[in-house]
Amino acid sequence: MDRISLLTRSLGLAPLAAAAAATTAIASAPLPPEKLCLIGSGNFGSVVGKIMAENVKLRPDVFDPEVRMLHYILLPTTQWVFEEMINGDRLTSIINEKNENVKYLPNIKLPQNLIAHPTLLNAVEGATLLVFVVPHQFVKGICDQIRGTLRSDARAISLIKGVDVSSKGLELISDIIKEHLRCDVSVLMGANIANEVAQEKFCEATVGYKVKENGMMWKQVFNTRYFRVTTIDDVAGVELCGALKNVVAIAAGLVDGLKYGDNTKAAIIRIGLSEMRKFSKQFHDGVKDETFFESCGVADVITTCFGGRNRKVAEAHVQTGKSFEQLEAELLNGQKLQGTLTAREIYMILAPKNLTGEYPLFTQVYRICYEGARAATIIDL
Repeated sequence: MDRISLLTRSLGLAPLAAAAAATTAIASAPLPPEKLCLIGSGNFGSVVGKIMAENVKLRPDVFDPEVRMLHYILLPTTQWVFEEMINGDRLTSIINEKNENVKYLPNIKLPQNLIAHPTLLNAVEGATLLVFVVPHQFVKGICDQIRGTLRSDARAISLIKGVDVSSKGLELISDIIKEHLRCDVSVLMGANIANEVAQEKFCEATVGYKVKENGMMWKQVFNTRYFRVTTIDDVAGVELCGALKNVVAIAAGLVDGLKYGDNTKAAIIRIGLSEMRKFSKQFHDGVKDETFFESCGVADVITTCFGGRNRKVAEAHVQTGKSFEQLEAELLNGQKLQGTLTAREIYMILAPKNLTGEYPLFTQVYRICYEGARAATIIDL
């Protein structure tokens, strides 16, 4: 005899009344809390972890109080095989004991409920909300390792600013995650210099979603008084803005290094934003014009062209004559330079289609980065 039948007899209720009572009891039961896992713990990853850990404490009715943060060494083979050591101590241990990422976000106190893990499978165990903040070239390797281990109700969000080029053509990182993990994937992009966000200086970010309820959930995860989150039904548009603006920032940095002045830099930014919009709409259906007026669009282009790592390295390339690869190692403290890689991937899409002439800025950045063209040719458009 099932539980509802037993309940009927014990209470003297008719079967339909008993079933209704049981259904009401189930519906009124509190939902289990959402469990968050942050995959990545670099500069921006640590900042995001700080925000997430602060927010879950404010909503104990919605979120589990612990946020797990994966930390590991990424190698060119897309595998991580050892934990990062700082003066003989494991960085994960330092983060958990001192509540500070002393390498990637020094002098910023992290919440005690942000717990660093060195092992991927342990970090994602039981998670319902996965946040990806790693260089885009490592995403497939990560997804391959956790495929089939996630809960059926898991959802993900990508904060990764890049695209992938394969035999299929242009692939969004969110689509790669969705294909590998079989879950809904949103994106978050915006004008967010990590150290300024860590210092709680006001800024905005944009969540692009396909499922509105998930977009609203991610807003709860990230929105604070100093990190204001807006949402828009345009995953592709938000994500492409986040990737393509790094190429524009390379161009802006070259202009700075050449000391061409503010007028030239403004022109480069305008041309770059125009090519971003054209490329996004040409290669992905459904991208909305209004997306380019969100934080992920024009605001992120401006911020990155004045304060980001891509601009910094491009300027140093002009000033020192050193390669982008060498400057990445010297200046970025283990972080990755995304603009040069994205420029190459864009070129791989445009060249076979004989479209390089329609995107002169993107093409010239590629030629300076990979074909030895002089930096001064950035204005030969």
